[in-house]
Amino acid sequence: MLMNSLSAAILNYSREIFHPMAIPDYQTYMLPLLRHLADGKEHSLRETEDALAEHFKLSATERAELLPSGQQGIFKNRVGWARTYLKKASLLDAPRRGVFKITERGIQTLASNPARIDVKYLERWPEFIEFRDTAKPPGESAPAADLPATKNTPEEAIELAYQGLREQLGLELLSRILSCSPTFFEQLVVELLVEMGYGGSRRDAGERVGQTGDGGIDGIIKEDRLGLDTIFIQAKRWQGTVGRPEIQKFVGALQGQRAKKGVFITTSTYTAEATEYASRIDTKVVLIDGKQLTELMIDFDVGVSGSASYIVKRIDSDYFEDA
Repeated sequence: MLMNSLSAAILNYSREIFHPMAIPDYQTYMLPLLRHLADGKEHSLRETEDALAEHFKLSATERAELLPSGQQGIFKNRVGWARTYLKKASLLDAPRRGVFKITERGIQTLASNPARIDVKYLERWPEFIEFRDTAKPPGESAPAADLPATKNTPEEAIELAYQGLREQLGLELLSRILSCSPTFFEQLVVELLVEMGYGGSRRDAGERVGQTGDGGIDGIIKEDRLGLDTIFIQAKRWQGTVGRPEIQKFVGALQGQRAKKGVFITTSTYTAEATEYASRIDTKVVLIDGKQLTELMIDFDVGVSGSASYIVKRIDSDYFEDA
């Protein structure tokens, strides 16, 4: 039940946010990949990737598009899984690392002129069914037809689930911040900047100023551990959009302090006019909205703690180099 719910959540979330450019899903690569190997010769992975990219008319930008974690290319990941599935169905073979060729079964499959090769098509071979069933969670007895169909590779599914949990955590953080006092929020943003590496300890790097007569300044923080420069902070625990007048007031307060750098942090958003104004003035003012604030809090462990860790491992090819 838990796995089915998680799979459904991953599928729904992927439909909402994961539509990277025009890169085909991994199943769409299967038939063109097999056709590329139709000559029976050995082909390298790089050569095959180039051929598929040309076949689908993918630009260099599309080929360079990364998974949400930024650890692997989407195109390379999807071609890799298409190759793995074809190999598990014995339609291609890998005589050595980074090189593969079509099998007799693969040649016969192409001779039948299939309109498409996908996971459902591969289920006609027992080797693939065994591979698929082995990959199921223990105790999962539902037939394949009852499992949610997805176009995402396993890595994409994991990263999509992670992004979904992260976004939900961000919303919960924002809700909790809005229920806190303005004083607590001012302290929070100073602590966040300290955790990001500004200054040294919280005690000597940042201080809250937010009090009557502060001139629109809610905090001061050293830019580095030596205190070579100072950054002034304005923290607005708002639900309404922050407009240009508020940014202008903050810039005026900075000028009153003869300051050249400031950070304006809000729990809401900024108008286009406010963003444009901040980008045109000589004083360096960085605008951080509610979404960016919670992302930074998650990244630097402010107001959050670890719940569980999962490490995705890959084959160490160097280990098997001399096997």
